[in-house]
Amino acid sequence: MVPNPKFKQVFVLSTAMLSFISFWKAASIVLCDFGSSAYYAGGIAMNAFGPAFPWFIMGVMLFSGLMLGVYTESCIMFVRGGVYVVVREAMGKVMAKLSVSALIFDYTLTGPISSVTAGLYLGGLLENIMPLLHINWHVPGRAFAVIFAVIVTAYFWRENIRGIEESADNNLKIISFVAVVAVVIIVWSGITLYYRGFTLPPFKPVFSEEALGWTVHFPWIKTVGLVGLIMAFGHSILALSGLETLSQVYREIEDPKVANLKKTVVTIFLFSVFFTGLLTFISALIIPGDLIAGKYADNLLSGLAMELNGPYWARLLMQIAVVLSGTLMLVGAVNTSFVGSNGVLNRVADDGILHDWFRHLHKKYGTTHRLINIVAITQILIILISGGNIFLLGEAYAFGVLTSMTFNTVSMVILRFKRRDDEREWMFPFNIRIDNVYVPVGMVAVLMILLAVTGMNMLTKKVATIGGVVFTMTFFTIFQISEKMNEKKARFYAPDEDNDEKMNLRREADIHTVVPELTKARRILVPVRNPNNLVHLASVLETVEDEDTDIIVLSAKISKGIQSGGETMSDEDKEVFSAVVLLAEKYGKTVKPIFVFSNDPFYSMAQVAQAAGADEIVMGVSGSTGAEIQLERLAMAWGMLKKPDAPAKPVLAKVVWEGRQMTYQLS
Repeated sequence: MVPNPKFKQVFVLSTAMLSFISFWKAASIVLCDFGSSAYYAGGIAMNAFGPAFPWFIMGVMLFSGLMLGVYTESCIMFVRGGVYVVVREAMGKVMAKLSVSALIFDYTLTGPISSVTAGLYLGGLLENIMPLLHINWHVPGRAFAVIFAVIVTAYFWRENIRGIEESADNNLKIISFVAVVAVVIIVWSGITLYYRGFTLPPFKPVFSEEALGWTVHFPWIKTVGLVGLIMAFGHSILALSGLETLSQVYREIEDPKVANLKKTVVTIFLFSVFFTGLLTFISALIIPGDLIAGKYADNLLSGLAMELNGPYWARLLMQIAVVLSGTLMLVGAVNTSFVGSNGVLNRVADDGILHDWFRHLHKKYGTTHRLINIVAITQILIILISGGNIFLLGEAYAFGVLTSMTFNTVSMVILRFKRRDDEREWMFPFNIRIDNVYVPVGMVAVLMILLAVTGMNMLTKKVATIGGVVFTMTFFTIFQISEKMNEKKARFYAPDEDNDEKMNLRREADIHTVVPELTKARRILVPVRNPNNLVHLASVLETVEDEDTDIIVLSAKISKGIQSGGETMSDEDKEVFSAVVLLAEKYGKTVKPIFVFSNDPFYSMAQVAQAAGADEIVMGVSGSTGAEIQLERLAMAWGMLKKPDAPAKPVLAKVVWEGRQMTYQLS
């Protein structure tokens, strides 16, 4: 008797992790966070150590090239990486929890500093527009910025509760618009400097008492020479925000993954140098020093627009363009702070260091609303406590930025020795090979700079140090307690009432409802069953072109009484999907994972392949039956299911294992 091949439940994994993006879009996602510092870093540095600030902002942008190199090596080593994973592999869970606690501080501060800056820029623009409209109202700069920041934070809190996703297309549009505005203002600035002439700013920093912090009590620490340079560099380091976003976005970069990562990094570096570095330097050449420290301290690039040569109406239009582009980028950074914080916390929860209470799903939207609520409440409190003081926010922000970079770099140095046998497709340059170890001389030099700046920042930024340490230790304590409570639980999937939702699974009544989603010229079916036996899937991912081939990954589970429709997926079944997703992310190729309940896996393969119009079926070898028997059983199922009047289309069936394959032509 022929088994009934029909199945009434089809599960489709439709997760964003399987949609891959170009290096342009990847760079735009990072730059919406990284580039936003151009709007506030210069003013903060000016208030800290005076007219020498553009030299150090440019120095930080050049240093970003080195840090991008460190993050490039870490991304290639860990596709699903980030500070937590890198530090855990290098120094264990305790240090990993400390690092991710500091990273959460970084992400949390991103929202307030970005939204407050956007409010300050809008307030400065309204000050210029109101008189033209005959409105006699003075815009209270910081109060307006605080109100605006709270409204923006509340808006993105609501959108993230509803399940907003970052759009690479929107980020690319924003960065493109910002780039156009930047080119216009750079060209206009060049013309202005040509007619006015210019004098280079002094290189020696002159620190304000607030910027000296605790060092005022240690007169032996002289703010000159190398010490002064380190202090000034530390007050400028906040311009180096957003690098952790590169680790988050790497898994979504399309094939060829490493080559596109390198293009992404070069794009980010060039944009940051010319946008943040050059515009900040030009601002110091054009805007009088007293106005940078006073009127334009909180909206430096607006001041640049208004101080250019030309009629007032033209300069006002330029300011409007600057404020609009800045607001779009800064507001986007607020959303990044929510998405980043929520994503990082969910990732560490998968490792068992965050209690299930925090990851409770919203009944309507299915989002981790408690984590989002905590982030929103913390950000609003920070906005209110700061009172719109961008200098205070910037000093605190630098703590998280610098701490996460330091943790990441020291971990990468350790991993050179700890995982010496791992093949690396790219390494940070300047290495000395001793036996099978590449001693990271270049990376150690970067680490020494980071450690020196970290130590100096601890001494010079009182509020930032106290706030950062308290925040970090609070989250570290939460992680410690949560881990103790979770020690006896299996933590790969949280035991909530709706695991399917976490896997982004949807049910379909029949395979034919999925077929219209397959739109590419070629289609390959790859059956999988064992998460530890995916050699055949890897061979497909290595060889096919993503542009013209749909890769259908099928997992079929033997089930009795399949007409009941009451089957559910087990954790073991979902582990197969998880391994498929990880492998797809590694190769940067899009796959369509499908799970079915069937009374015979070979009939499932044949039915899905025929319904989808597959050109190839690529199986992994079965240790219990062998390749030849697998092909025979598939051929029998194929013949029984094939309709007599169906058009003859040859389909190549393969069984692939390490270094070998066996093929059979189905017709």
